[in-house]
Amino acid sequence: MAEIKGADLLAKSLKEQGVEYMFGVVGFPVGPIAEAAQKVGLPYIGMRNEQAASYAAGAVGFLTGRPGSCIVVTGPGVIHGLAGLANAQQNCWPMILIGGASETFRNGMGAFQEERQVLAATPVSKWAHAIEHVNRIPFYVEMAVRQSIYGRPGSSYLDIADDIITGSCDTDQVVQVQKCPEPPRTQAMPQDIEKALDVLQSAERPLVLLGQGMAYSGATEEVRAFLEKIQVPFVRTPKGKGIMPDDHPLSAGAARTLALQQADVVFLMGARFNWILHFGLAPRYSPNVRVIQLDINAESMHQNKPAEVALLGDGKAIMQQLNQALAGRQWFHPQSSPWRQAISKKSEENAAMIKPQIDDDSSPGGYYRLFRDIREWLPKDVVLCSEGAGTMDIGGTMMPLENPRSYMNAGSYGTMGVGLGLVVASCVVHPDRPVVHVSGDSAIGFSGMEMETLCRYGMPAKIVVLNNGGIGPGMPEIPKNPMLNMRPNTLIYGARYDRMMDAFGGKGFYVEDPKDVRGALDEAMNFPGPALVNIKLSQGSQRKAQQFRWHS
Repeated sequence: MAEIKGADLLAKSLKEQGVEYMFGVVGFPVGPIAEAAQKVGLPYIGMRNEQAASYAAGAVGFLTGRPGSCIVVTGPGVIHGLAGLANAQQNCWPMILIGGASETFRNGMGAFQEERQVLAATPVSKWAHAIEHVNRIPFYVEMAVRQSIYGRPGSSYLDIADDIITGSCDTDQVVQVQKCPEPPRTQAMPQDIEKALDVLQSAERPLVLLGQGMAYSGATEEVRAFLEKIQVPFVRTPKGKGIMPDDHPLSAGAARTLALQQADVVFLMGARFNWILHFGLAPRYSPNVRVIQLDINAESMHQNKPAEVALLGDGKAIMQQLNQALAGRQWFHPQSSPWRQAISKKSEENAAMIKPQIDDDSSPGGYYRLFRDIREWLPKDVVLCSEGAGTMDIGGTMMPLENPRSYMNAGSYGTMGVGLGLVVASCVVHPDRPVVHVSGDSAIGFSGMEMETLCRYGMPAKIVVLNNGGIGPGMPEIPKNPMLNMRPNTLIYGARYDRMMDAFGGKGFYVEDPKDVRGALDEAMNFPGPALVNIKLSQGSQRKAQQFRWHS
């Protein structure tokens, strides 16, 4: 009888379940899994840190709808990988983390890097399990995939011991499973569709809140048709970027505070009333705001703010229902309405407020001036990643995007360190599109060694670092006795991250004067491999003053 080893069966099962990519850091006992993956045509991308590898696997899940996989070594490797597992779970991205484990016959003996890994993974994932027999590997792989993509997407964890990886079984004893099909598209109740339109039509100041769920479900075309028909203003979440073009006339993003506070009906569309949308509560919203909520997950309905209408199901399917029901209604919200006029007026006022910063050519440049050149430089079909505090927040408003599922940042979990993991995943999934990452100098430090990964695999990503010498603005110089006299957020101002890229074989550029920014960006884009433009940022540059604290 023919036999198959555990590593080979695991790789074969992942491939058969539609998992397209594997990331990781090899070592005991998972090395054979990476080799087996390559043998079955499952690309393996070796990275420098388990956290970055796990972030990449989650990003693949968002970009493709099928989970990316990540292998990590026992104990500390799994603990590092939990960062990506938790990040994917909170962002609703499908991924599978596969943790090597010490031999089953040494459980509890204090084996090398022994850890209670399934227990550790359970709180930060949707599903976690150990594989106890070689022949049952396909069963657990199918379940891990199904758990990650069905319902609200999330992360799965598989624990596989050394003696399962290196062990074998007869091929006729292998548990046979079918490929997990794509999740079914569920629809809302017809009466709820009509009620939602009635509520929206009754509003004087309606507002749509666009979230990632609409992009993930593939509902972009339906959302655009719906909003074009009813002409209701929208505000997007950061991960909802690209569902509607940022410069669309219906966008209320430039008047976000006014739009949220004064809306009398809010359509929460594939988004959550969490901290990003201020929990749906006053003072960011009217206490009496009425809510329509569309979500794939029943348990998420009415969280923090009760919904008057709950549309439970798949975003694309429900938007098709809404558009069909809308065809029988002759109603839209005209541009001349007081509501749309108020939003336009506030948007113009806010644009006028920041225009002097956009036009300020003093050196070193401020955020808005630097993003002026970056936004004009970005290709139309870019896959855009962003990380940092001011860099990410201001960049999210300044860098336009027209395509859905093309923007990733720190996300719902607010994770710093995701940057180059997202970049690697974007290069792998979209080798035919330009990939750009805009990062703060603090953020690039979390995963900067993955520049070597980009160079090793020839991934031509372009990285822009806005360098203000700190977690936020640092200090102009490192003081004497820094452990007592240096502000805790301080980093080296003007540190040469560009030279790191040079050292690995990419191309680095360092810019201090704003007039030189565009030339360096163009040179970086024309360079055939990975490139990094390190731009000195004024330590006095900040966001415009906000009416509320960020979490209010």
